[in-house]
Amino acid sequence: STLFPYTTLFRSRDRYLAGELFLSPNYFGDLVRVKTGESATQFIRHFVMKKAKSLLLDGRSVSEVSDALGFEYPQNLTRMFKKEFGVAPSQIDKR
Repeated sequence: STLFPYTTLFRSRDRYLAGELFLSPNYFGDLVRVKTGESATQFIRHFVMKKAKSLLLDGRSVSEVSDALGFEYPQNLTRMFKKEFGVAPSQIDKR
């Protein structure tokens, strides 16, 4: 089962979360930017990547993390993870 509907949130970005909070997408984006200094899309991406890293450190495989976060393919997680952290998810130390 998916722990976090990543693809839903990322593809519709502000619209999904704004709707859940009964805010307009523009207003939601403005609030996120004021509070975090990032766009809503960047904030969501960083949040998801932190969650991915946490799950990997807990010993879950890249495939399991990919499924849990709602990525369509593990390669999509790998590409985004490497862009975020500079290393592939398979290189995370799981001690």
